[in-house]
Amino acid sequence: MTTTSVHPVDEKLPLPRLLPLGLQHVLVMYAGAVAVPLILGGALKLPKDQVAVLINADLFACGLVTLIQSIGFRGFGIRLPVMMGVTFAAVGPMLAMAADPRLGLLGIYGAVIGSGVFGVLIAPFISRLLPLFPPLVTGTIIAVIGISLMRVGINWAAGGIGSPRFGDPTYLAVSFLVLLVILGITKYLTGFIANVAVLLGLVAGFLIAMILGEVSFAGVAEARWIEPVYPFQFGMPKFELLSILTMCLVMIVVMIESTGMFLALGELTDRKITPDDLTRGLRVDGLGTLIGGIFNTFPYTSFSQNVGLIGITGVRSRWVTAAAGVIMLVLGLFPKVATVVASVPQFVLGGAGIVMFGMVCATGVRILSRVDFRGRPNNAYVVAISIGLGMIPLVSEKFFARMPAALGPLLHSGILLASVSAVILNAYFNGLRGGADAAAETASASREAEAAH
Repeated sequence: MTTTSVHPVDEKLPLPRLLPLGLQHVLVMYAGAVAVPLILGGALKLPKDQVAVLINADLFACGLVTLIQSIGFRGFGIRLPVMMGVTFAAVGPMLAMAADPRLGLLGIYGAVIGSGVFGVLIAPFISRLLPLFPPLVTGTIIAVIGISLMRVGINWAAGGIGSPRFGDPTYLAVSFLVLLVILGITKYLTGFIANVAVLLGLVAGFLIAMILGEVSFAGVAEARWIEPVYPFQFGMPKFELLSILTMCLVMIVVMIESTGMFLALGELTDRKITPDDLTRGLRVDGLGTLIGGIFNTFPYTSFSQNVGLIGITGVRSRWVTAAAGVIMLVLGLFPKVATVVASVPQFVLGGAGIVMFGMVCATGVRILSRVDFRGRPNNAYVVAISIGLGMIPLVSEKFFARMPAALGPLLHSGILLASVSAVILNAYFNGLRGGADAAAETASASREAEAAH
């Protein structure tokens, strides 16, 4: 048995492997990456060419911030295989700002820039909460992340929310076929081919969808080959205090959710996450949001969709997501290519989404399997109640309809509700010792994982 001093996270793969693995990450996140610009562009009734500018800027910033997070530089970047994208947590507040004639798009950008600066400043304080996240809390949160994502994958499989043919048997059949291809490759093939099982499944689904006439290349001919992205294309931002404070609240929500993502990645990659690692990662949430406001886009966070992909492929190199960041940069600068990628139907993504997001949930279950439920039976209450609260926004969208609108970012995030619940209940049943033991338990788990490998 040979050993190497290079951790799999830091392994530099050859270019012929790096590019398809990076493209696989891009295809998984692409639909989610462009959704927020489309939603905001529609709400602001922007003309088609300006919506295209929002999308190009979003892809460009996605790539740039992903590179910062994956490669890292002094004080910034967790140096894990992380894909960054626009957070959906900010959509509600931004739609409210878009409806205010005093603010509009420039008011949104002012709030985004202000919250980005805030995020960079508070990252060290958020990271100091890491002792409150022992395996009991971490496993619960990661399981809820997977459950929350399942709704996305299931809706993709049916054609995507808003599709006039939602649930069409053709969509379901193609999505199921993609799932079968991924499972077949994973079981019967090994090496690099197995690592790109999701990509090959998506290619197979795309080709079948083309044969069935279900792929539209509308807009490809009209899209420009090259479109530069530069700061403040829509004008100088407007800074309004209440809007900035609202977006700062969203930033706190985003950073708590990101903490769960980073802990999940630490488990999947067998790399222990320290408070300093967490600080560097969370700072990029703030820096990415600041970059977003400057380059005509919106707040950024780690994309949970891609966490599941790492669980499937077993490829843990951060240079793969760095390659994906370069691809996103290219897509942002070459709209015609981006439009071709956007032609992949959502139902093709559905089969891949179900298995990937299920892997995130399975990671949470695996962490919880190390928790002592016999000696500490009250731990079951922490898991049960936290998962129940995390399900509220998923199963009942109007549950908090009569609560103040300002609390929307807090109450409509199942991940945040589960996180707060798990932390408080763990402290209630286990005291602060439950948090103080986190570092020791995590270190022990990391040693076990290293031995297994």
